[in-house]
Amino acid sequence: MGKSKSKGTGRAAAAKSGRPAPAAKPARRAAKDDKETSTEERIKEAARKLFTQKGFAATRTRDIAEEAGLNLALLNYYFRSKQKLFDLIMMENFRQFIQGISVNLLDDNLTIEQRVDRMVTAYIDFLTKFPDLPLFVLNEIKGNPSKLATTIRDEIAPARSRFFQQLQAAYRSGKIALDPFHFVANLVGLTIFPFVARPLLQRVINVDDDQFAAYMQQRKKLVPQWIMMMLAPK
Repeated sequence: MGKSKSKGTGRAAAAKSGRPAPAAKPARRAAKDDKETSTEERIKEAARKLFTQKGFAATRTRDIAEEAGLNLALLNYYFRSKQKLFDLIMMENFRQFIQGISVNLLDDNLTIEQRVDRMVTAYIDFLTKFPDLPLFVLNEIKGNPSKLATTIRDEIAPARSRFFQQLQAAYRSGKIALDPFHFVANLVGLTIFPFVARPLLQRVINVDDDQFAAYMQQRKKLVPQWIMMMLAPK
């Protein structure tokens, strides 16, 4: 009886004060969800910073935990492995990368040459900022190509359609000499492969990080020139 009376008294007090008692549980749950989201974002931001600065191999989970101001056990609670955290961050970066490319493809007023120039600049700038992204993409191509293809299709479908229509029309009319497939393959190869092969290139050619970065900046001008030379009718 006493327990029932206490419960009723609590409800009456809540009603009298204008604060309904049942709302407390959802509020606590919302606060907990916000805290978990905040913790996840702190971990992701710390990991993004360290992966960018040090690369995947040189970054330890302990480093990420320290950067985020958390203990290692809590980091492992949210993200079971460094690889899963890396994959999540790289997929977010990849979406951002694709969205940036699509902006240059949606402008119907741009010529093919202008599109090439902007795309090459966007590729090189983004990969300079996130040098591990090509390795992630290669792993996804090998292990889960459908997921990557779906991401590209969802993010860039309208822009890709317009650009390919422009390329196909130019190819069929003889304005360019390269089939759209070869155009894309050459564009991707000339811009992305140097970042994929960077460790090998730097050792074989004996260039340091600053020299490599300088070469990539030079390629912003060189690659569009090479692409347009390939496209030119014979």
